[in-house]
Amino acid sequence: MTDFLVEKSESIPPNYISLTIKPINGSLPPILPGQFVEVKVPDTAKTFLRRPISIHDVDSDKQTITLLIRVVGNGTKQLSLLQEGDKINVVFPLGNGFDLSRVGKRPLLIGGGVGVAPLLYLGRCLKQQNVEVDFLFGVRSKNDLLRYDVYSSVGRVNITTEDGSMGKQGFVTDHDFLSLQNIGKFTSLLVCGPTPMMKAVGNLAKKANIPCFVSLENKMACGIGVCLCCVTDTNEGHKCVCSDGPIFDINDLKWE
Repeated sequence: MTDFLVEKSESIPPNYISLTIKPINGSLPPILPGQFVEVKVPDTAKTFLRRPISIHDVDSDKQTITLLIRVVGNGTKQLSLLQEGDKINVVFPLGNGFDLSRVGKRPLLIGGGVGVAPLLYLGRCLKQQNVEVDFLFGVRSKNDLLRYDVYSSVGRVNITTEDGSMGKQGFVTDHDFLSLQNIGKFTSLLVCGPTPMMKAVGNLAKKANIPCFVSLENKMACGIGVCLCCVTDTNEGHKCVCSDGPIFDINDLKWE
């Protein structure tokens, strides 16, 4: 457990915040893209459990972590009230992260909703290894697109919107990148978002025989594999998403 100071809290419409934090003492340990933190929600009697939140970005020079948080309940609402100079307690880094040695030279990073959050730091790490970075994001409308300019500074950003207000109309699986003609141009698919979306992308990857790695978002409590509330069924039996994941090869998952 580490105490952090809030360096910056930024509201991002329609209902998100970007929270940049820095450890009060010491320096950041090595952090893998796809890992997450467990944040203790301050000053509330209604929220007892820590909140698992993906690591959105890391700045090693400034020794900061940025979290992208969707405000949906009492816990995240309380986090949205944090201001510069406030203190929070964080358990980190948790989970296994993406194995960059398995993604090849042209991965496609696919995100839906707040599932785009861990893909920014993932993109940065890939870019540092001279890997070509393409993002594919699916949102309801252009008003739901998060931090487009920031992602664009890391790689090419491709968009699908359900209402057709930006990019290609439809879901991410409707994008030309995932067509039978084009999907083979990518060496792997790295995915985070709603489970139905990840399953749909995983099915396309299997048909094309392309490696596909997904970041599961099961409900978590402890973050260290003790409470067993986040288990998922795999070919090797039940595994905890928090400690054995959250990143899994789709071929290891018992997905229909």
